[in-house]
Amino acid sequence: MKLNLKRPLAFFDLEATGINVGADRIVEIAILKAMPDGTEEVKTWRVNPEMPIPLQTSLIHGIYDEDIANEPTFKVLAKEIAEFIGDSDLAGYNSNKFDIPMLLEEFLRADIDFDMKERKFVDVQNIFHQMEQRTLKAAYKFYCQEDLVNAHAAEADVIATYKVLLGQLEMYKEKEFEDKQGNKSIPVVNDVEALHIFTNIHKPVDFAGRMVYNDKNEVCFNFGKHKGKTTAQVFAVEPSYYAWMKQGDFPLYTKKKLDEEWAKFNAKKNENRAAKPQQNAPAQRPQYQQKPQPKPEKPAQPINTDMLEQLKMKFGK
Repeated sequence: MKLNLKRPLAFFDLEATGINVGADRIVEIAILKAMPDGTEEVKTWRVNPEMPIPLQTSLIHGIYDEDIANEPTFKVLAKEIAEFIGDSDLAGYNSNKFDIPMLLEEFLRADIDFDMKERKFVDVQNIFHQMEQRTLKAAYKFYCQEDLVNAHAAEADVIATYKVLLGQLEMYKEKEFEDKQGNKSIPVVNDVEALHIFTNIHKPVDFAGRMVYNDKNEVCFNFGKHKGKTTAQVFAVEPSYYAWMKQGDFPLYTKKKLDEEWAKFNAKKNENRAAKPQQNAPAQRPQYQQKPQPKPEKPAQPINTDMLEQLKMKFGK
């Protein structure tokens, strides 16, 4: 089966020093670029992560410190990798949760602004997990009827992922799916945009899952005490939350998307201020206090006998 593509679709797989997107580094990246005309191109790069690879990680993917000691750093390779991907949409296995966030983190460290706004991204694992729920090795066996040899080598894994998607399209092309709300559809079709929608049910904003879109397409926090609240709601009552996240141990791409939300929040706040008419209170006329008017003086009366008697009683004389 040939993929129905409007533009290239870049399948990619990473091997790294670990699974912490913010702290670990890429040691190998393989990209299979499927073109609309049916041609394919595969490239693989070994990368010096500039940090030791933990032994338990090396035992999984088979890459040790000495294997990449003389390889270029990601910063040296970043431009070449970005140009090879070009304007391709992205696909991978568990790519939404790991490979895409890790790749974006490395691009940001290398000062490469890798624009994600117009790209579609297909996570083949999400199709598999929603339709069958297993691992890449099992998926390859299930969809391709073959054993996956050399698993956890980036190039073997990325080629297997590509073949698994082709197998999924063949197997599920007429299969009905019912979601948790009871809605029925046939979601696995030979169209990247449809696969993008089906494999991004949680609508990630930053790919690390710290921010997601809600049903109203508003950006919400997806962790901690503000989980489920929109960024605008949180910034309005606790603006220090922005500073806390900026200073915290969050991936650089998460912080980049956080900056965008903070900028939108402040721009809207300034618009609302400007929209309010400046109502000047009418000038109040000064009020003058009237001076108390002196009581009119009674005219002096001539002294009489009664007055003399009153004085004698008062002074005892």
